[in-house]
Formats: sequence, C-alpha cells, structure tokens
Amino acid sequence: MLDSEAAMGMGATDTLGRVMASVGMLGEAPVQFEAAMDVANGGVLLSLPALLANGLLQHTNKFFQLPAGYYGIASIFLLLAMMGLCRLKHPEALRYCAPGEWGKLLGLDRVPEVRTLRKKLKILSEQGQTPRWSAQLCEDWMTASAHDSSVLYVDGHVRVYHGEQTQLPRHYVARERLCLRATTDYWVNAMDGRPFFVINEAVDPGLLKVLSDKIVPRLLQEVPGQPSIQQLEDDRWLHRFTVVFDREGYSPDFFQQCWQTRVACLTYHKHPGPDWPVEEFIEQSVSVGQIPPQAMRLAERGVKLRNGLWVREVRKLSESGHQTSVLATDYRSDAAAIAAAMFARWTQENFFRYMREHFSLDRLIDYQTQPLAETTSVVNPHWRQLDGQVRCKVGLLQRKLSLFGRLQLEGDIEPERVERFERDKAELQQQIRELQTEIGELKLQRKAAPHHITVAQLPKDQRFTRLSTKSKDFIDTIKMIAYRAETAMALMLRERMTRLDDARTLLRTIYTTEADMVPNLSTGTLTIRLHHMANRAADTAVRHLCEELNATRTIFPATNLRVIYELVPGPQRADADTPGVSEPAGGGASA
Repeated sequence: MLDSEAAMGMGATDTLGRVMASVGMLGEAPVQFEAAMDVANGGVLLSLPALLANGLLQHTNKFFQLPAGYYGIASIFLLLAMMGLCRLKHPEALRYCAPGEWGKLLGLDRVPEVRTLRKKLKILSEQGQTPRWSAQLCEDWMTASAHDSSVLYVDGHVRVYHGEQTQLPRHYVARERLCLRATTDYWVNAMDGRPFFVINEAVDPGLLKVLSDKIVPRLLQEVPGQPSIQQLEDDRWLHRFTVVFDREGYSPDFFQQCWQTRVACLTYHKHPGPDWPVEEFIEQSVSVGQIPPQAMRLAERGVKLRNGLWVREVRKLSESGHQTSVLATDYRSDAAAIAAAMFARWTQENFFRYMREHFSLDRLIDYQTQPLAETTSVVNPHWRQLDGQVRCKVGLLQRKLSLFGRLQLEGDIEPERVERFERDKAELQQQIRELQTEIGELKLQRKAAPHHITVAQLPKDQRFTRLSTKSKDFIDTIKMIAYRAETAMALMLRERMTRLDDARTLLRTIYTTEADMVPNLSTGTLTIRLHHMANRAADTAVRHLCEELNATRTIFPATNLRVIYELVPGPQRADADTPGVSEPAGGGASA
C-alpha cells in the first residue's frame, strides 16, 4: 500500500532524496534499512557474502564511474547480480516485479525503472573498461585458487543469432545438429566448472587458432604459481600448467609448440589406431569432479607423433569393450590423474547447459552492431560454394558406386534379362565416369580459389557486421560472478546434502523465498530472517549455510551494518522423522 501511494511513482517514497538528485545536490542515495517483514526474494541476500568474496564490488570504483544521481554504482552492481541469481534473465523482467520490495533489499526506497537501468548499463559498458575489469577479476580468482588454475579447460560455445540486424557467418551447432548463423565464445574454466574468462569470436577461426594466438599467450601471463625458469631448466619434464580441450584442437604441431613453452596439453586422440590387448588394462581408482572415486580400467603407452614428438597415450576400457584414447604432454602425473582431468570435461559442458537454462547465457543485452576490421579473414563465399558442390557430387558418386557394386545377374539367364543387366550396368558406368570428371573439374576450381579472403574483398551484398559485445561482455562478467557465488554456496550446502544438484535446487528456492529484515543501529547489525523451507531436512541445510555465512562477518556495502543470517523461529516439525521423508531432491543440472 505504501509503495502504491508514493507521490513520485510506485515505491518512490524518498521524495526529498529524489528531488535533490534531480537538481544535482546528491551524488547518490544513502543506503538506509528499515525493519520490514515478508520481503519478497529476501533470501537472495544470503548470496551477499559470496558475491563480495568473488569480487563483485572490489574493483568497481577503479574501472567504472557513474554520473551523480540517485542510484550509486554499488547498488546497480548488486541489483544486477541478485537479478541473475533470482533468474530474472533480462532487464525487462524487472518491469513485472514490485520495485519497492526489491528496493528494500538494497536499502533504497525502490529499484530503478527498466529505462533508467538500461541507461546506467549503457554508461557502464561504453566506458570500455569491461575487458580490464574482467581480466583483474580473473587474476584474483586464479590467485585465490592457484590449484584450480593448474588444469584449465577450453571449449567453444556457439551462440545462435536469429535476428535480422546482420547476416552472421554460419556455424555448426552440435546441440541442434544444424548450421545456423551464430557467433562463438571460447570459455576457460576450472576443473569444477567455475569460469575464469571468455573470448568472443565473431568470425570463428577455430579452436586451434584461438588457443594458439589468444588463450595460451594470455594464460602464460596470468596463471599464478608457475615454475621459475631455473626450475624448468633443472627438470626437463616439468610443465607450467595443463590445457584440456576436445578433438577439435588435436594437432601434433600445436602440442610441440606448447611444450616449447612448457605448457602441457591434454586431449582425445583423433587417430587412435587399433585396440590394445585387454590384458594391458589395470583397474585404478579415479576421482572425477565432485563425484566419489570410481574404478576405471586404464592402460598407458608412449606414442611418437608424426612430427617426432613423444607423448603419453592413456586409454580407458569401458564395459562394452570400447577404448577411449587420451594424449597428454603431462609427463609427471600418473595415468589416473590424467584420466581424471580428461574425463572431467563434462563439468564445462554442464556449465554451458546450466548457464543457458538458468542465466540466459545466449541472450543479447542490446541489438547494436559494430563494423568488422577490413583485414579480418573470412571464408571465401566462392570457395564455400565450390566445396559444397564437391561434397554433393562426391556423395552422389558414392551412392552410384554402391549401386554398381550391388547390381548382379541372378536366377535364370535369359536373353532379355542379360540385355537389361548389361544396359543398366553401362548406364551406371557412364554416370560414374561423368561424375568423376565433374568432381575433378570442381576440385581444380576449388584449388584455384583462395580459401580465405579479407572482409574488404567480400562482395558488397555479402559483407556483414558483428554484434556489439560491450553490454553483453559486461553482463556476462556479472553472470560469472553470480555463478561462482552460487557454486561456493552450493559447496557449503553440500556438507549437509548428498548431491550437488540438490544443493543448487535448494539455493534457487532460497533466493526467491521471503525474509524479514531487522536493522539494529545500536548494535550495528542487519538481521536477515529467512522463512522456512519445504521440509525439515532443507531447514537443517539452511541453518548450516547461515552459520557458514555468519562466520564471514560481512558488512553490507556503503553501511557499517554487519549482516546476520538466521531462520525464522517456528514450531518444530516431525516430517523429517516420518518414514519415507528424505532430503529435498532437485532436478537442476550439475554444474
């Protein structure tokens, strides 16, 4: 009722502050909490310690500035992160939320309107500081978890674009099994799936090119705890860190190039050859990701690649008899550790799936475009057309050859049947010769056409622009912080729960649960009392989470109030003691 009757609009009860801000007499509104009961989405405040620990506000004033106004930079960053955790996947979703309720979470009378929020986003993203901010956060994350940055996972995520602003190049989208207009993001993640940074490629040169030119050089500069030059000279098998990727990055020359800088590579063997004898495989205990150790039958050999580089080949024998081959230039770890690192790639795949589903990873923030550099190399459309014709003709030739081989004269030999058989055979043979001639001519034309040309050489009707990434890069960095914060909280809950999936499902419920907010200026505290969960087992897990969060002694930004978390006191329920009632089961994706 108070929000709806506000004189300056829904929830805008701070009339004096807004008037002062409108005439330039207020740099930003002070954060002031008032006692409130049953605040919608109040549970998202439990994420505050994790968000701050992951650097949400640590470098904001260093890289970003906002003009004087009612909403300060800390409030905007907190709002965006909490929106992500509450699964408000785009700024327009805030239009359908009670602004006063969300304002209470930030210590303000209300949150900004969508138009105002978009204006703030535009100012922040156009300052051009997002890459430096993201790089600083990546450095902090790697330094805080040096062990996690010793094994890094690299994979490309294809973001499909269905709009009409520009005609992007086509990419093969494995999850849809179609070639669609898209752009590619290359993500670098830790073994548990937590992201470090992302590189956008409007014109995708391929994983191998991005690894060689952008990712590995950057990692050489940023990965902490690398051995010194003297240590590398003293131990010829010592490596700096390990990069894990799929078969797309398989290249003996790239493996050798990386080993010259002492970077270890780990990938699947693209040409494994014949199976090894079953007697070579030995059962070993392998711990992959967050799941308990499991038994794997492993075997190992040394393999010399075509360029003379000796690598380790580790194979896993499945129950069906299939052998999965892994190549590694990590010469120090045992076979079980190599298998664990390779088969933990599912954590990055689950990261993509979880982020698409819950954080709307593929969604655009704005619809602006920006020109491509004229020197950017792209696939020659004429070469692509010729290549498509060659593939089509080769496929048709294979079918004709197969039909020619199956054509036989069976049964009684009669003059009419023999004549028809010879005629069909001659016609097929003639068609095969014509196709072989056409394929030869097309291959010569394809060979003569340049495979790649620059954007400036493209015909005018086939030139395209790239999607602007300024706002998206900014929001993606906020989403990375939110995901890392949620993961940290899930690991806390995991101490009282069986599955990580259940912990994430419970967290999504917590974020949207009502809470009471009780500030106490005399003691300098802000108590957040979360309402009860669906059952006693979930309440027990939440109490444990509150204890862990209270131990951080987090101060709410722009105040001197220490945040205290607790569960609303209530009658004890016996549902957890009832036979058949267990911990909450969730259907969330592993990540």
